[in-house]
Amino acid sequence: MPPTTPYTLDLDNREPIAAMRESVARIRATVSAWRPDEFDRTYAPGKWTARQILTHLAQSEIALGYRARMALTTPGYASQAFDQDKWMARESATTGHDALDAFLGTAALNIALFASLSETDRASTLSHPDYGSLTVDWIVHQMAGHQIHHLKQLEQIAGR
Repeated sequence: MPPTTPYTLDLDNREPIAAMRESVARIRATVSAWRPDEFDRTYAPGKWTARQILTHLAQSEIALGYRARMALTTPGYASQAFDQDKWMARESATTGHDALDAFLGTAALNIALFASLSETDRASTLSHPDYGSLTVDWIVHQMAGHQIHHLKQLEQIAGR
């Protein structure tokens, strides 16, 4: 039974690594040819711009990939929460194309790692202050659903 994450509905019972590969390809296809000003569009008033969504995706790949790597190599690893809005405020100078490149690169690194893991590896545990006891498999499923969640927003922006 797959783990339940905040993005389980987005993943919709799909195999997470295949879903990541597809989401990354669709994000690349959706935004890679955009002009710089097109990254300033949003899908709804008061919501993040495409540039901010891509920055957030890159940051999430970094943070969650780090958590998985630490869980795989550090028995009893306890992760820390992070404030996504404070992280976003620190990245205000990142361009849309740079955010896309950062996301694509870190996602490729994470997908390669996750595809190489055994069931035992994916069962490696860590603790989180908000979510309690987790596994690397939970992180894999979380990341796959998270990518799909934000892909939908980017596709909505592209359709405007």
